[in-house]
Amino acid sequence: MQQYTFNKYFAKKSFLKIFGGEIRIFDENKTNLLFFVKQKAFKLKEDITVYADETKSKELLKIKARSMIDFSAIYDVVDVSSNEPMGALRRKGFKSILKDSWEILDTKDQVIGSIDEDSMLKAILRRFLTNLIPQTFFITINKNQVGVLKQTFNPFVPQFNIDFSSDSANALDRRMGIAIVILLQIIEGRQQ
Repeated sequence: MQQYTFNKYFAKKSFLKIFGGEIRIFDENKTNLLFFVKQKAFKLKEDITVYADETKSKELLKIKARSMIDFSAIYDVVDVSSNEPMGALRRKGFKSILKDSWEILDTKDQVIGSIDEDSMLKAILRRFLTNLIPQTFFITINKNQVGVLKQTFNPFVPQFNIDFSSDSANALDRRMGIAIVILLQIIEGRQQ
């Protein structure tokens, strides 16, 4: 569980992986690899395994889409070691066309929080003019900001600095926080 004790992380998605992407999440100093994802290409239904490292010998989390290709898909997050459901993440389909927006659900599918892109104007500029404007996502639980994901300025390699150090950050289970980072890089990263 040491992976979940940090307040700040750095996430990097591999550039130009033809047969599936790789995501690595490090501590904030970018020295210790804490999480590794090897995404399979050409999948109709997302089934993501989060590992402790590149050997893929220790599974930590599973993120599974409830249905095949769905505009407002729901992704269940499960802790592999305990087989405990953590909750789910639901993409707000039509709302996300212009500005990325997600809901954080508890284990009973009740909305407890949201993940929102920084501004409508910047979101529209990113989608229709340039991908040179880095994205920022705000994570809120019960109307309190618990985390911020800031994309670094690198138009070729999707990278995020992640900060869960706000006073309200304890309201978000870090396992859900890591699942949020991974889904944003995989699902929203397809737009770029």
